[in-house]
Amino acid sequence: MNVVAEARLPAFLTDAAGWRAELRLGFQRRGGRTVLAERAHRGPLVVQRALYPEGEVVCHTILVHPPAGIAGGDRLALTLELGAQAHVLLTTPGAGKWYRSAGARGELVQRIRVAAGGVCEFLPQESLVYDGALGTLATEVDLEGDAVFIGAEMLCLGRTGSGERFTCGELALRTRIRRDGRPLWLERGVLGGGSALLDAAAGLDGAPVSASLLVAAPGCGAGLLEAWRAIEPAAGRGAVTLLPGLLVARWLGSACEPGRAWLARLWGAARPAVAGRAMQLPRIWNT
Repeated sequence: MNVVAEARLPAFLTDAAGWRAELRLGFQRRGGRTVLAERAHRGPLVVQRALYPEGEVVCHTILVHPPAGIAGGDRLALTLELGAQAHVLLTTPGAGKWYRSAGARGELVQRIRVAAGGVCEFLPQESLVYDGALGTLATEVDLEGDAVFIGAEMLCLGRTGSGERFTCGELALRTRIRRDGRPLWLERGVLGGGSALLDAAAGLDGAPVSASLLVAAPGCGAGLLEAWRAIEPAAGRGAVTLLPGLLVARWLGSACEPGRAWLARLWGAARPAVAGRAMQLPRIWNT
């Protein structure tokens, strides 16, 4: 039986300025098992128990934010620490939401550190960005030695099912990946509601849904790039790029489902090559 060291961070704040929530998770490899060894939180940001649908090596963890979305003034922080040889797959139970703001800005900062030999698969489900939302989404990944990171991000601008478009508001994005302190990937951008970038050919070209899949691993090479290029999206438009130690996939479309399916197929091709395991879809995606 594994014992999780739990701690409660200082009490969270909730007032007119919004929620303050923080979650820190530490994973360790103990024998042939990856365990959730440390957990500390404050506010409405928690995880369910560790799951092992594909054996003890890979720890599946579901991140839960009970308010179901980020409103103006909310400040959420997630920190993941993976020890040597640990293998973690983290996802969410459903779509995240960035709610319309009356003026205050929401923020979600995700910090991930993976020790040598570790594998972090960070695969949250899509985020719905409501018209009028104001937010900042930042992801910072630090890898040691031959550590592997597989990360997905999908954004739907406006509640397209009800005909809503992203006509006002702003979502600032920042992603950084470093290996042994040296940058592999640095991306910054701002999606402004109603801006020309949303319809420009050099921007989102009128597509309300955009998605990215990043694979940072020593095993990224020309062979895997060709395997990805052979996988065509059923709908929308996708493209892949190989950089030193990094594979990047981009997708644009009108709905989340075909983009999610394409990224899953790419992930299925990459996982055996960089992590030595066949793809295992999280069970929560089927609910």
